[in-house]
Order: sequence, then structure tokens, then C-alpha cells
Amino acid sequence: MKIKHIEIEINEAAPFSNCKLDREKYANTLTGIVKNYQDGFVLAINNKWGTGKTTFVKMWKQQLNSKGYKTLYFNAWENDFDANPLVAIMSELNLLTKKETKKAFKSLIEKGAVLTKNILPQLLKALAEKYIDTKVLVDLIENTAKGATEILDEEIRDYTQKKKGLKEFKISLEQFIKDSTDNKPIIFIIDELDRCRPNYAVELLEKIKHFFSVSGIVFVLSIDKTQLCHAVKGVYGNDRINADEYLRRFIDVEYSIPEPNTKEFCNYLFDYFEFNTFFYSENRKKISEFVNDKNSFIAIASPLFEKANITLRQQEKVFAHARIGLIFFKENQYLFPGLYLVLIFLKSFHKDFYDKIKLKIFTPQDLITEFSVLIPKGIDNDKIRAFIHLEALFVLMYNNFLPEDKSKRLIERDEQTGEEHSLVKSKFDTSENNNVFFKLLKFISGNPNFDMLSIEYLLRKIDLTEEIVIQ
Repeated sequence: MKIKHIEIEINEAAPFSNCKLDREKYANTLTGIVKNYQDGFVLAINNKWGTGKTTFVKMWKQQLNSKGYKTLYFNAWENDFDANPLVAIMSELNLLTKKETKKAFKSLIEKGAVLTKNILPQLLKALAEKYIDTKVLVDLIENTAKGATEILDEEIRDYTQKKKGLKEFKISLEQFIKDSTDNKPIIFIIDELDRCRPNYAVELLEKIKHFFSVSGIVFVLSIDKTQLCHAVKGVYGNDRINADEYLRRFIDVEYSIPEPNTKEFCNYLFDYFEFNTFFYSENRKKISEFVNDKNSFIAIASPLFEKANITLRQQEKVFAHARIGLIFFKENQYLFPGLYLVLIFLKSFHKDFYDKIKLKIFTPQDLITEFSVLIPKGIDNDKIRAFIHLEALFVLMYNNFLPEDKSKRLIERDEQTGEEHSLVKSKFDTSENNNVFFKLLKFISGNPNFDMLSIEYLLRKIDLTEEIVIQ
């Protein structure tokens, strides 16, 4: 049984063969952009954390390699222990050197050294020895101006040298890239930039802009732009700074990978985590009431995840938790798949509400009212019945969980007309007099198999506090 989504294997010959999100077409689009604009630019792939950017850019990198492009991959988060991003970028470029370009790269390093050296501390030390150790205080005061003049003079010469050195560095870099490739740009992928130290992230962007904006090199930034904006604001210590506009200085083209079809991804996760070994075990297949459990599970998961706009990684976490919880069920036990999934969703993203359920704080009506607020709006009409059914089951099992002094009658018969009606009102059911909800609640409460079953039956399994079932 799998409880963790491992890194997808990337086939060298067919990089996207194991991609379940149908993303090869987006890689082809980006390759087309690179092919048509080879002068050098910065491309940002902007998607939220947990949407599979890293896997995508690694697959795209391999695809580019197969098309004859030279590519580099740099994980900024794993390498921000080094204080100087220039060193990191140069180290990656060193991987492109070959016998005939070693000399050119050495020359490039020498020119880069001019841009990184810091003369001032050594100069100050020399000045301190010159003016403090050997002179009286009067001389020190007189020579302070002289020392400052020497420092400024040296700084001016240093600035001039760096300005000249930067120009020479970029000329050498452009020539090195030209000699290292076959009339195709180098694709330099920088991943996890938004997760590394804010100072490092900003300095890395500055180095790319000032030192490496030359023809023949395309930088690809795999980022969550919102998080990177937070880093920019943190570095400059001002929440009022327009961080988005600041990033536009560095990014020439911004691209977002379209979200995959949620239902297809849920089906993929269902297969990946091997839910079938429980859902379709020999013993469960013999019980007709369990035959539709998978469809019920996906029917809730798919619209819930889509409307809640949670990331692929968050969806994986919910499925992984659900898979672990199955070890606490006997194969002949009811699972209530939709409610089981929703409770895990609530625990993951609305822990306060989940804890209040366990503390029995809500009345049955309060439970439904609060629950409806947390479930995303806009569920399609053809899927809403599944949520009304879920709502009826939820309130019944919660009511059974309450002590006698808090539990309520959910259905009442009118003494005059003899007609029954629900004492709690659904927030999903828009039918007249909540008829759909009432009929489902009456049907469920009339089932002798779980009429008195408490929500605690599921909570203990989700919280992993029950004994593991040995089948």
C-alpha cells in the first residue's frame, strides 16, 4: 500500500510518458516560444506551490535535451546556503564546458572575479594601521579627511573597474555560450526560487538581470509569484512596495500551466494509492450496497477539490490520509465514502470546525449551517444531490453522537395532517419544502444497518485512534 506520492520517473526517450496530467502540450508551447525568441529572455512559470511545477520543468528539461538544447537545472532552495548567487550560477555554467571552451570559461571567471571582490574591508584595515596605531589624536583628526578621500578615490576606481569589467564579462559570456551550443539557446531552469531565503532570491534575480541578460541564454523561473512577492516585501521591509511591479523588471514572459481535469486527477490518485485493494476486495464485492462506493467517493472528491481550489499536492494529502484510514475498516463494514472523504477534508483545511464536531458543540441545525459555509459554492446542479445525501447522513450520524440531553428529533409528524417533515433545514436543497433532503434523511434513518450509527465511528478511524483491523 502506498501512502506517499513518490517522484515520477522521467523516461529519457519519452519524458511525458508517465505524466497523468496531459501536460506535454504545454511543454511544446514553451519550446515553441524558446525556438522563436532565441536572443535571451526570462520566462516565469507561475503556479501555486504544490501544483506539480517541479515535475513539469524536469520533464520539459528532458524533452529539450532530446531536441538538442543544452539545459541546466538549479534548485535555489537546496543551494541558498551559499551567500553569493553569482558563484552558484557560474558553477552551473561550468557544466557546459568542454575541452575547447575551458580556456574561455577560465577567462570568464577572471572577469567575474572583478565584479565580486570587496576592496573596502582591506582598505579600512590598512588605513586603521596607518592612522591609528602610529599617530596622536590630533593627527588622527587631521588625517580622517585624508583617509576618507583615499577611500572615496579607491571606491571610484573600483566602480570604474567594475563597470568596465561587467561589459567585458557579458561579452565573454555571450561568446562562451555561442561556443558551447549549436545555434540554440541555453535553457537555464531555476526552481523553488520562492522557497529559498528572501535575500538570496532577490539577489539571484538581480544577478540574472545585471550580469546574465545576454543573447543565447533563456532563464526559466519556476515560481509561486504570490510567495515570491512576499519575499520581496520582506527584503525591503515594506508591505506597501508594489512587489508585482518589481518582479516585472526581471520577467519578460509569464506563463501558468493550466489546471488538470480534477475528476481525472482524482481517478488517478484513486488508482495510484491502490484504493481498489479495499473497495473491490473479494469480501466487499459480495455486498451489493458497497458496489457503488468508488463512484460515491469520486463524486464528492472531484467537485469538492475543484471548487475549493486546493493544490494537487493538497489533493494527494487528502487521498493519502483516506488510504491510511482504510486499515481501520473491516471489509464488511460500511465506509460512507463521501462523508468519510469530507471529514478528512475538514480536518485538513477546517480543523477548528472538525474539532468542534468532536467536542459536540453544535446543534444538528448549527452543524448543517456551519458546514454549508465551509463547502465551496457553485457545485453543479447535476452533482448537488450527492451533497444533499451527504448532508442528511452527516446530520443523522452527528445527532446520534450527541448525548441524550443535546440530541434532537430530526423528523416530526404533524398531528393534524399526519404528514412528516424535517426539523432541520438543508442548505444545499433548493426544492420546495426541502423535499429532496427530507426524503433522503427519512430513507437513511429508516435503514436498520446504520440508523443509530454515530459519527464517532468515522472520526476514530480518521484520527487513527482505533485498533488496526487484521483482515
